[in-house]
Amino acid sequence: MNTPTTVPEILTHLDAGVMTLTINRLERKNAITALMYAAMADALVAAEHDPSVRVVVIQGHETIFSAGNDIGDFLNKPPSTPDAPVFRFLHGISSFPKPIVAAVCGPAVGIGTTLLLHCDLIYAGDNAAFSMPFVNLGLCPEAASSLLVPQLMGYPRAAEALLLGEPFTAETALEVGLINRIVPPLEASVLAHQQARKLAGKPLPSLIETKRLMKKTLASVTAERLAEESISFGRMLGEPASREAFTAFMEKRKPDFSGV
Repeated sequence: MNTPTTVPEILTHLDAGVMTLTINRLERKNAITALMYAAMADALVAAEHDPSVRVVVIQGHETIFSAGNDIGDFLNKPPSTPDAPVFRFLHGISSFPKPIVAAVCGPAVGIGTTLLLHCDLIYAGDNAAFSMPFVNLGLCPEAASSLLVPQLMGYPRAAEALLLGEPFTAETALEVGLINRIVPPLEASVLAHQQARKLAGKPLPSLIETKRLMKKTLASVTAERLAEESISFGRMLGEPASREAFTAFMEKRKPDFSGV
C-alpha cells in the first residue's frame, strides 16, 4: 500500500464531515508543484473512501487562489505519463463522487481555473480573476476544459478564453455559470464552508446519486477528453513552442513564436 503524499503546501483539515484542502504556498503565489498535486490526489482518494468525509472544500488565500503550475518544477518534472501527479489529481477531481465546494479569491490561473469545472459549488471573492493561458505557453488545454469550457460559455467566449488566453472577471464567471456567487474576499471561505456544512447534513447517498445523475451525460466523454488532452499536453511539452514560452518566462522576456 502506497503511503499518502503529505506536504506543508497542502493543508488538510476535517471537521463535522467537511474536509478542507488549502493551497498554502503564498510566497510562490500558490503555484502548484508535482508533490502538491500528489498530495491533493491522495487526499481526494482518502476522502472518497472515508465515510466520515461527506464534502470537500478547496480553497487558497483571500489574495490568490493559484498561479497555476510552478514553472521551474514543471520543467524539472514534466508530466510525461498518465500516472503523473497532475493527471492523477485531474482524474481524481473529475470523478470524485461526493460534493466539492470551492472558495476562489484573487488570480486563478490555468489549472486554478480548470479544476473549478469539476467542483459543484463555487464562491468567488470580488477580486477573483480567471485565466487559461495554455496556448500562450505553447500547450493545449487540460482538465477536459476543451470540452467543458465551450459547453459552459459558448464557443465565442471559450475561444477568447482558450485561444487568446484572455482573463475574465468574477462578474463574467458568474454570468456564464462558472461560479455561484460573488462576495467580498474575506467572506468567500466562510460562505463556502457554510454551504459545505449544509451539504454535510444531508443524506450522503442522495448527494452522491444526484451528482452522478447530473454528470452522467458527460461523464464518459469527459474522461475520454481528459485522456486525450493529457497525451497532447505531454507531447507539446517537448515541442519548440513550449520550450520558447517557458524559456522566455524564466528569462522574464516576451516569447518569440515567429519560428514555430
